[in-house]
Amino acid sequence: MKFALCNEVFQDLPIEDGFSKIAEIGYQGVEIAPFTLKDNPLEIGEEEADRCLKAAQSCGLEIVGLHWLMAKTEGLHLTSLDPDKRRAASDYLRKLASLTARMRGTIMVLGSPQQRNLEHGTPYEEAFARAVEVIREVSVAAGELGVTLAVEPLSPVETSFLASCREARRFIGAVNHPACRLHLDMKAMAHEPAGTVATILEHRWEVVHFHGNDVNHRGPGQGPTDLQAVARTLSEINYRGWVSVEPFGYHPTPEECARISLENLKASFSEKS
Repeated sequence: MKFALCNEVFQDLPIEDGFSKIAEIGYQGVEIAPFTLKDNPLEIGEEEADRCLKAAQSCGLEIVGLHWLMAKTEGLHLTSLDPDKRRAASDYLRKLASLTARMRGTIMVLGSPQQRNLEHGTPYEEAFARAVEVIREVSVAAGELGVTLAVEPLSPVETSFLASCREARRFIGAVNHPACRLHLDMKAMAHEPAGTVATILEHRWEVVHFHGNDVNHRGPGQGPTDLQAVARTLSEINYRGWVSVEPFGYHPTPEECARISLENLKASFSEKS
């Protein structure tokens, strides 16, 4: 199993120093949030992509891809009735696919709850159809570049759209493109009625990417989720993708959170049997 860290953990450091720290701790990869590259993520371009690739190569990291794709942006939305917002979202996500490929990444995690939430009074199925149209267009462009869009189901606490793994699977089926697949997140799966292990097993054939964290928003193994059971189940389904650590609370410090999370992952995967 390969382990990566989401780079916003070290967002207070210059990109080069943050990547170096990630490699020093022992991670093999880095997953990048666009808002860490520019105050306005809509402005990122080839210069930022090239800087990231150079920084990663200088310390031996692989770039997994991008996540938090539309966080801290304005005027983008997947389900909005406003066609300009949907067009802006499509244009931006297709640009990110190009930049991901330029950085030699292969994954774009589609979370961004604020940019997909249902607008007041919007019928769900109408919003669903609008989002399918946007994401199908993005998937076609991404697939041509060797990039996969990993749709992230979030909990009902976090979003009103694609708030379960089954609903995300239905969405992926509607998009119907090989570059659109499923992302699983430990924090979000804690809200699945079937439980984390059963959820992984149920969706085993669609899983392309995985985030390690916990329902308390800390790193994997820093909360109540049975990390060893998760590791065992991922091994059982022959998952060969990345496990990217994405905490939201950096306890006790960002660096220690990153270290503890990696130690917990290594221990759990080594003891999976």
